[in-house]
Amino acid sequence: MNLSLSDLAPPVRWTSPGQIAPIAEDADLPEAWWQAVPFDRACAIVGLPRVADHLADLATACWGHLVLGDILPLLRLSDPAESERTPESLGRDVVQKLFLGVFERLLEPPSQAAQVRAARPDRPLPEVIDEIFTTLDERQRAIARDRLYAANRVTLDDLAQRFNVTRERIRQIERDLRDHVDGWLASPDAQALVAHVSWLRGRLGSAVPADDLAAAVPWHHEVLKTLDIPTWRFVRTLLTGYEQADGWLVVGGSDELREKTRQLFADGPHPVAEAVAMVAQLGVREDVAERWIEAVPHLRVFEGHVVPWPRSINEKAEAVLAVSGDPLSPEEIQERIGEDYSLVGIRNQLTADERFLRVDRNKYGLTRWGGDEYLGIREMIAREIERAGGEASISTIVTNLTSRYDVSESSVRAYAGGPGFERTQRGWVRVAGTGGAGSEAAEPYQPRKDVSETRRSFRSRDGRWWHRVDINAEHLRGSGSPLPTGFAAYLGMAPGGSLTASAPSGDVVISWHNQPTMGSIRNVLAEFKAADGDHVFLTVSDGGELLTRFLPGAHPGIPPLARALHLIGYTAPVQSEAEGLRLIGARIGLPDTAAREEIVTRLRERGDRDILGYLGE
Repeated sequence: MNLSLSDLAPPVRWTSPGQIAPIAEDADLPEAWWQAVPFDRACAIVGLPRVADHLADLATACWGHLVLGDILPLLRLSDPAESERTPESLGRDVVQKLFLGVFERLLEPPSQAAQVRAARPDRPLPEVIDEIFTTLDERQRAIARDRLYAANRVTLDDLAQRFNVTRERIRQIERDLRDHVDGWLASPDAQALVAHVSWLRGRLGSAVPADDLAAAVPWHHEVLKTLDIPTWRFVRTLLTGYEQADGWLVVGGSDELREKTRQLFADGPHPVAEAVAMVAQLGVREDVAERWIEAVPHLRVFEGHVVPWPRSINEKAEAVLAVSGDPLSPEEIQERIGEDYSLVGIRNQLTADERFLRVDRNKYGLTRWGGDEYLGIREMIAREIERAGGEASISTIVTNLTSRYDVSESSVRAYAGGPGFERTQRGWVRVAGTGGAGSEAAEPYQPRKDVSETRRSFRSRDGRWWHRVDINAEHLRGSGSPLPTGFAAYLGMAPGGSLTASAPSGDVVISWHNQPTMGSIRNVLAEFKAADGDHVFLTVSDGGELLTRFLPGAHPGIPPLARALHLIGYTAPVQSEAEGLRLIGARIGLPDTAAREEIVTRLRERGDRDILGYLGE
């Protein structure tokens, strides 16, 4: 016998030598005897029970979750029922006895008839297989060809109609054919084919592209003369325990192996070479491991790494950053994800999810990396002043911030000279109101109306206020438009000042001369393909970034309450008018307990006549 233990037990091939050696080493056998010494020779040296002991120890220590038929495929022929059990369920001693029984039958002296057959010269296996079907009549061959071994199985009804018999008769013939084949496989004539199938299991591993079976050996493509089918199609039926799904042959359940593969990478990215070795521990051959990984949902081979790739945009962004190892801009993250996610959506998720840390004006990293959070120019100036002991020179502030962050000197100087800061006697900068009783700091600008009392201004759940712009032809042409003073003051502006808000499509300047005015947002609207009658909600982050939320105009057929909610930026259905009013109240700064009359009064004082109209007021 020119087969080693690893030929008879495929998991021995799959498992790393480092795991096998401590369990299967034997002082009376050479190193790596399980693949270096023919099986019958190893049994002759140490005895059948000892070889069965070694395999039973490996099964319980390394492969307790596998069924015994996957560990020792010959067991499927001698004991089909027990072959579907696992070492964990049977225990080590029972497993050893089952393995020993297989080995004893395998090495028992051949009968005289078998010796006569063995004396005959080797024949091609397709020719040997053909002998199984030479004694069958035409009807039996047709059922074997068109049903048992067909790529597209003919139904029982079609066969019954073809041969003018009942469906049950076709079913009976099919059972008899299976028994006929199983009986042949148990005969000495089948030893070469059984050995080939055992070798195949080791060659294929626990998951392999289905095409690899046909290509495993050249004679798989030869046609069986009795059935007119390629030989590999018959061989495929002997690979019990394999499931075919999505172009792969998988031992056991494909869903189970996919889940085990996903769990390997639950802790984050791994380099491809390392990932291939990890997947090989599941029995997947290294030469197909990367293809298997790519075929597993929610995993992705990305920039030389295998990363978890679930449906959530947040987790995809986390994977991209983890592989990069350096902070990235939302645009870079969008490009690397490579799917149909809007840049606005990615920005919103990076801002809202605690896994991400904004580390620069337009860069995000992972919070677990540590480091200072970028808080916006105004807050960064305040932090520099605090670190300097309460006041700092403007040149020091400019140097520190422009060297660490992507901000311009002019922006730093503009913010340092604006609301919230004041100059000391020696010309340094400090936070307004911290200079003591002698301070001559100017009072911050107080608008006539707070932002909560300002028309078309609405608060989101995170506390940020947004202003709704009802898009018209002037906006689309590129004209500027006025902003309410309450909303401009909320952005930190005062009369005579200006604010430059950055956006991917270009900066937008908000200036305050006679009244606050916002410059052209035509490029922003072009990104959304906005039209007359649509809406865009906008605000400015602490870092000077223009944040936008686009909302198409409401369909004229929706109910009045839904039209009112649409104008505050809420589009989900509500269960009642009371719930709708509560949402409107929250968006205009009122508590959840506010009554309808309070909400209507606040809307009237703000000047939101469009919303009032849809509420019947």
